[in-house]
Amino acid sequence: MKIVACNSNRPLAEAVAAALSLPLTKASVRRFADMEIFVEIHENVRGEDVFVIQSTAYPANDHLMELLITLDALRRGSAKRVTAVIPYFGYARQDRKSGPRTPISAKLVANLITQAGAHRVLTMDLHAGQIQGFFDIPVDNLNAAPLFARDIQERYAGRNLMIVSPDVGGVVRARALAKRLDVDLAIIDKRRERAGVSEVMNVIGDVAGRDCILIDDIVDSGSTLCNAARALIKESACSANVYATHGVLSGSAVDRIASSPVEMMTITDSILATEVARLSPNVRQVTIAPLLAEAIRRISEESSVSSLFD
Repeated sequence: MKIVACNSNRPLAEAVAAALSLPLTKASVRRFADMEIFVEIHENVRGEDVFVIQSTAYPANDHLMELLITLDALRRGSAKRVTAVIPYFGYARQDRKSGPRTPISAKLVANLITQAGAHRVLTMDLHAGQIQGFFDIPVDNLNAAPLFARDIQERYAGRNLMIVSPDVGGVVRARALAKRLDVDLAIIDKRRERAGVSEVMNVIGDVAGRDCILIDDIVDSGSTLCNAARALIKESACSANVYATHGVLSGSAVDRIASSPVEMMTITDSILATEVARLSPNVRQVTIAPLLAEAIRRISEESSVSSLFD
């Protein structure tokens, strides 16, 4: 197989290649003076099984175009099979019509990736599971829960834990992790009584005296998780920590987290961390490189990927 890295998260691509004991394929992804993207593959890929690693995080449009053009270059280079490895799938939050004349951008992006030349997609913790159905090619959606479960067991051993979903929509994800850890589950119910009034966070479950761990797939501005942490502490929880797969951390999210009751926010390296996030004392990263590498190996060998979820 061959591993091609675009520019969104080269350290992760290098770690995946190292875990597979493979060098990254020689390629260049660069821009012309007018910022048009140009991709050139410097090795023969004819008849090869090629994996392109690229998260479509900020700047999402640039990174998406890099991915699309790389897929096209590999298809025209006669690669036998091309797998788009997208640890963080941007536009995933636009998975439905939110109004009468609004797009379903996740479906559009799925079409673009398919038409550009991808034969299959490998991603992690899609914001909505139904996005797998937006593709007309196979999609493997990895789950960070086993990775988080091991980390929580090591980091919080002996503590009186409770897993918390920060909203009703995340209950399935939180319940799955709570089941793995054999601990209780609580839910934050957000309500806004009327327009112009701040959201009220109601905690469903007895969190008093518990070390609470909030679980989410994406942390963007961090407002919801920080407000949820405040609600938990108000209900006499001992502590509030966060595990989230994708650390978008836009704007002043890191500062917001630092000034909140959140003791530690753990994210994966599906998105390249900013300098501010790397220097923050209460934001840490765990790597998904071994998990991605094993999934890539299994796809190449045509063996089971679903067993990685166990």
